Amino acid sequence: MAQMRAHALIALLAGLLALAGCSTPEKPYVEQPPETLYNNAFDLLQQGRYQQAADAFDQVEQQHPYSEWATRAQLMAAYADYLRNAYDDAVIALDRFIELHPGNKDVAYAYYLKGLCYYEQITDVGRDQRNTELALQTFTELINRFPDTDYARDARLKVDLTRDHLAGKEMEIGRFYQRRGQYIAAINRFRRVIENYQTTTHVPEALHRLTECYLALGIPDEAQEAAAVLGHNFPGSEWYVDSYELLTGRNLQPKEKEGSWLSQLF
Repeated sequence: MAQMRAHALIALLAGLLALAGCSTPEKPYVEQPPETLYNNAFDLLQQGRYQQAADAFDQVEQQHPYSEWATRAQLMAAYADYLRNAYDDAVIALDRFIELHPGNKDVAYAYYLKGLCYYEQITDVGRDQRNTELALQTFTELINRFPDTDYARDARLKVDLTRDHLAGKEMEIGRFYQRRGQYIAAINRFRRVIENYQTTTHVPEALHRLTECYLALGIPDEAQEAAAVLGHNFPGSEWYVDSYELLTGRNLQPKEKEGSWLSQLF
């Protein structure tokens, strides 16, 4: 038995030696200067090879973590991820950059790029609007922290668009409830548009829908007020024409009420 074990051990050692002899020797690790690594990554980016560029920018930090080039490379890796539509990866990288370098001159850009990652994923109002909310949140933080930058100026335009989109989502839900005869639920949605998204394009329709819902519930004075506020603030709107015809068809006229929630808003 001992002789068999000895033969087996000799055979095993011989096999390992044979494998070792056939294996390809690993190339020695050669550290490159950070500027060289960064420029190579930038060349890949310009060639449209975004995945390779992101990986190459990561190498700058891995090989030279405390260099100035590593800080630049962190942001550029996030930009490469953004260009290849890997938005989740980009956001993770940008959050890390902001956390590690809160005083860096490019933090405003990091917030802007993070906002774009969410903004590019905004879907139609019939679908979930989580990315719209995150875009609004990120752009608002950018505006508050860096109000005088070019990034903040562009972010203000995008804030208006995201708010209009979120208001559109509320209108979509409100109209759904209205069609089903769930007028209280519909009113709550239309009120939310008027209260929270007062500067958006959806407010005139929201006021008209309130007029319709209040009439359907048999509350004519509330319908008259909604129509009056609509006519006072949006006199040329087609929605006011519809509301006015709806009221006059029932021998009613638009009439505002002092002290109401609508009069306080407008």
